[in-house]
Amino acid sequence: MEAVDFRAMGCPCRIQADSSAAVAAAQAVVLRLEARYSRYLPDSETSRINRSAGKPGGVVVDDETAELLNFAAAAHAQSEGRFDITSGVLRRVWDFRSGAVPDLLAVDRCLEQVGWHRVRWQPPVLELPVGAELDFGGFVKEYAADAAASAARVAGGVHGLVDLGGDLAVIGPNPDGSPWRVGIRDPFAPDQAVATIELASGGLASSGNYERAIRTDQGVYGHVLDPRTGWPPESGFAGVSARADSCLLAGIATTVAMVSGVDAGQAWLVGLGLPFVAVTAQRQVIFGGDAG
Repeated sequence: MEAVDFRAMGCPCRIQADSSAAVAAAQAVVLRLEARYSRYLPDSETSRINRSAGKPGGVVVDDETAELLNFAAAAHAQSEGRFDITSGVLRRVWDFRSGAVPDLLAVDRCLEQVGWHRVRWQPPVLELPVGAELDFGGFVKEYAADAAASAARVAGGVHGLVDLGGDLAVIGPNPDGSPWRVGIRDPFAPDQAVATIELASGGLASSGNYERAIRTDQGVYGHVLDPRTGWPPESGFAGVSARADSCLLAGIATTVAMVSGVDAGQAWLVGLGLPFVAVTAQRQVIFGGDAG
């Protein structure tokens, strides 16, 4: 097996496959998508779109971006607004490095710029209102994992795994035909696993509040925010991992579960029929489907 380790999309990445051509093809896809959709790069497609906010007539996007926007629109509708790619503007008031909880009024004012319903999307034309922004960061990493695995297979890869900061897409099973065994990180002890999930195809994604959170005497404010309120859920998971036919689907599922709180989040995952492992803020481990 060939492997490459690198950093992209703000996280450590590892691609392993049974040929160097497959590894190279997969890595190239990840780097291309990072350059294309990073909100931090002024020449990215995301930055171009956000600079158009308030521009009459909006902007025309290409087929790949249209595909992502269509997916985001569908996820917004199916999650009843719990997944919303306009919610990135909330980072203007939520600085998880500062350790300070933002003022209620500041969150409410910022929330006025949030809402997919405020966006006019008539493919291929996208029109943003003044002050709005799109942030593909909530799902482009999972999309990249799937795209990289596909590129690896096209390049001849039969066995392998794409790992983008813990979001996984299967190129193919292990050389002996066995599934990949993936450890699910304990939110309260990141160097330990609370469970393992077997992954023979498709993908696995994880969402959690263990890496970025504001801790105060009043409680812990995780970085996964509810786009409808601008705040973290009052009773939420510390971490959720789910397996699906694609890493992208798994990523949306876990994000919405995190936003929903424990009861509604568990019901959401069960309704989707996805195997999952979730850890509550009280350190209870919940298994769904055949994940256990």
